[in-house]
Amino acid sequence: MDIGLVLQTDPPARLLIDRMIRAERAGFSHGWTFDSCVLWQEPFVIYSRILAETERMTVGPMVTNPSTRTWEVTASTFATLNDMYGNRTVCGIGRGDSAMRVAGRSPATLARLSEAMHAIKELAEGRTAEVDGSEMHLPWVRAGASLPIWMGAYGPKALNLTGRQADGFILQLADPYLTEFMVKAVRAAAVEAGRDPESITICVAAPAYVTADDSPEALAHAREQCRWFGGMVGNHVADLVSHYGEHSDLVPEALTDYIKDRQGYDYSHHGRAGNPDTAFVPDGIIDRFCLIGPVEAQRARLAELRSLGVDQFAVYAMHDAIETTIDAYGTDVIPHL
Repeated sequence: MDIGLVLQTDPPARLLIDRMIRAERAGFSHGWTFDSCVLWQEPFVIYSRILAETERMTVGPMVTNPSTRTWEVTASTFATLNDMYGNRTVCGIGRGDSAMRVAGRSPATLARLSEAMHAIKELAEGRTAEVDGSEMHLPWVRAGASLPIWMGAYGPKALNLTGRQADGFILQLADPYLTEFMVKAVRAAAVEAGRDPESITICVAAPAYVTADDSPEALAHAREQCRWFGGMVGNHVADLVSHYGEHSDLVPEALTDYIKDRQGYDYSHHGRAGNPDTAFVPDGIIDRFCLIGPVEAQRARLAELRSLGVDQFAVYAMHDAIETTIDAYGTDVIPHL
């Protein structure tokens, strides 16, 4: 199992770059960032510096979207980075939550996302693609260019699209029950589409907070530092409930039950510890969705996820123990994987 690190592109960018260097030295394989250019700094500028100052790390957004950049710009940006640094990027992509809503726009439809994934991959790998009715080609892309497209998904139609088209699946929660449910849905869709289901890379992304022990005080502090994640996932769940209904049988009750007391969401606190809009998130959800506790507990949950077919766990590190978590994973977790 690979281990990735997910950070927000808060200034100063130098601190993020240094943390990615630290993570590579600790054995992390991937460096991910959010992509919401109103809330944070532009990630693709920073990727170039990360790639220049690391040797093996693969970088990419978790996740970009089909709407804030034209598809040829997205493809050209990835292709340029790959030409400079040797195919060390991955395109995580979704409909666009914070990036679109903070700008007063709606996320893309799945049909639009499907078209974008195809066009971005084709262009970035040197082939011709149609973009908004016009054929395009990047003539400078060299043979051998490669851009994996990993799609973030929760709902049944999005999971189906992931299995039919994407190279990888990003699931932003670490609950084993829901992971098993959704991985099965993606792989079933792949089989229906005539694809090898094992060819789809499975990436689970969630906060990990390594505590010194499992005392009530240590766990309580870690939960407060990670409660924001339940609110972020709750945005996607609220979309599913509004689309499919509260008891549709298409979305697991284990995913929808906890948002009943959700009152709204202010994106100015998106993905941050202390988010005031996440008080509705119960401790039980944090324990299920996140990895909280000493290294033994981290290793046990990761082993369970690996048994369900997870290829990478990406650590959301938006809390007050970023560097200690990186170091603890490097010393006591990654060597066991």
